[in-house]
Amino acid sequence: MARVGEIIVGLDIGTTQVTAVAGEVKEGGELDIIGVGVAPSNGISKSVVVNVNETCAAIKKAIHEAELMAGCTVNAVFAGVSGGHIKSFNNRGVAAIGGGEVGEQDVHRVIENARAVQIPSDRLIVATVPQEFLVDDNDGIKQPIGIAGGTLQVNVHIITARRANVQNIIQCCERAGLHVLEVFSDLRASSLAVLEADEKALGVVLVDIGSGTTDIAVFHNGALVHSAVLPVGGDQVTNDIAIGLRTGTAQAEAIKLRYGCAMVSMVDETEDIEVPSIGGRPAVQRKRTLLCEIIEPRMDEIYRLVEREVQASNFADVLGSGVVVCGGTALMPGIVDLGEEVLGMPVRIGKPREVGGLYDVVKAPAFSAAVGLVMQGVGQEDTSGTALVGGTTSANNGGTFFDKIIDWVRQSF
Repeated sequence: MARVGEIIVGLDIGTTQVTAVAGEVKEGGELDIIGVGVAPSNGISKSVVVNVNETCAAIKKAIHEAELMAGCTVNAVFAGVSGGHIKSFNNRGVAAIGGGEVGEQDVHRVIENARAVQIPSDRLIVATVPQEFLVDDNDGIKQPIGIAGGTLQVNVHIITARRANVQNIIQCCERAGLHVLEVFSDLRASSLAVLEADEKALGVVLVDIGSGTTDIAVFHNGALVHSAVLPVGGDQVTNDIAIGLRTGTAQAEAIKLRYGCAMVSMVDETEDIEVPSIGGRPAVQRKRTLLCEIIEPRMDEIYRLVEREVQASNFADVLGSGVVVCGGTALMPGIVDLGEEVLGMPVRIGKPREVGGLYDVVKAPAFSAAVGLVMQGVGQEDTSGTALVGGTTSANNGGTFFDKIIDWVRQSF
């Protein structure tokens, strides 16, 4: 766990913008947001680095803004990774218990056994999330240490990423003068920031609709049981508008943000909007319903792809808490209504929770991943050096992977 007074920085490298959030740890483990920086990025496509120089420039700008606001100098971050290259699966590990009672070393070994799965050489594991432990024939155990038995098993959810894509993120951060303490899954970060413990226990689907991708996480009995990344997001909506209204991409994005609605039935049929033309032609008037007729099919498609993933998880019938939507697209009017119509479950908008300080700045759904990265950083065994205040240097030990797992087990559920 991070110490009181430490400053933790999360860096969310998204398709349209890079977001840096700095948080300070207070007494009792509370987190105050003290700095926020946002910079547009043209070096990312579908959450993958396609231009190193532009991505580095965006990272520097976002970090600089966060530094000015927080009054500190940042030299290290917890970075997020997302994109269509993210793949996940469930696995089980088994280990004999030495000494009759489950100890920390037994938990180490059983999780290591669960991670010992063959994956392609071009991929690496970015998260191993324990779902439940089993001691002999007793299942549903969340905290196994101290329980007597002969065999310990663990069910885990493993998230993998393409190695080159993770290396590119680290390279961009290093060129921007930052040390990457650890790379986390944006999916897990968002879920940590916006979901309540009761929602995870009853069963819930997190849908993070970003610009380039849509991340999906299914929770049941407090555990992550299924996750997926769809290669479609808000940018596809913008492109549809640009084509349908015959306007530029930047103008289409502005129109979407100002007039967009996910359901045509919610819009006044008599309302007109002004659409800038291209090639020097004068702007034209169009019905707002025409805009929404372009948006609704794409958002309907995204929700139906989400429904397919939920069905694939085999937990569709036990999701008592419904759906939580976050990400930049979540603020579009009609998102909740359309989601409830397509998915047949209650839907709410998710935003970061349980943070103090500049909460009014980061309470928007678009900050979910960045705030979640800070929250994950706070939960690490040792985060010394995450941010350097006044230029003071400090070493970072990071803690071993298994130390972090033990800490997670102690605090979960």
